[in-house]
Amino acid sequence: MTRADATPADPGATPARRTGSGFGRLLVTVYGVLAFAALGRSSYELATKFTEAPVAYSLSTLSAVVYVIATLALAKGGPRWRVVAWVTVAFEAVGVVAVGTASVVAPDVFGETTVWSGLGQGYGYIPLVLPFVGLWWLWHTRPSRPHAVPRPGRTHDSSTTPHPEA
Repeated sequence: MTRADATPADPGATPARRTGSGFGRLLVTVYGVLAFAALGRSSYELATKFTEAPVAYSLSTLSAVVYVIATLALAKGGPRWRVVAWVTVAFEAVGVVAVGTASVVAPDVFGETTVWSGLGQGYGYIPLVLPFVGLWWLWHTRPSRPHAVPRPGRTHDSSTTPHPEA
């Protein structure tokens, strides 16, 4: 496996694995399909019946945007894109749990269903499972930190290093 994404700020760190390779390809594909489905649904809802349930249809649009950004971030996987992926996937996890729980407790709260309603029931619960798989993948592919590798320019402990005048 290729280890890319080394961070120049920490030369002792093991670079992160690419988020879009290996299992990540499957993850990016599922995110892409969900992004496409949510974007199609929300576009139709906004264009034809927004006034019927503006909160629900706005939430569907928000979820679509989150899926598109998460898909891109996971596919690109560079250091900055990893941050974007962490933020969007974590936001997605909170969103699906909050909206899903609210819609289960009070089914009429949004007026209509959203992508995240019923914890993603209308999409086979994929919206509920996907962000947690995404967070696991981001954690799994993170750069590892070495335990006992000194950084360049750091001073050594005088008790373990002989003094040059000794």
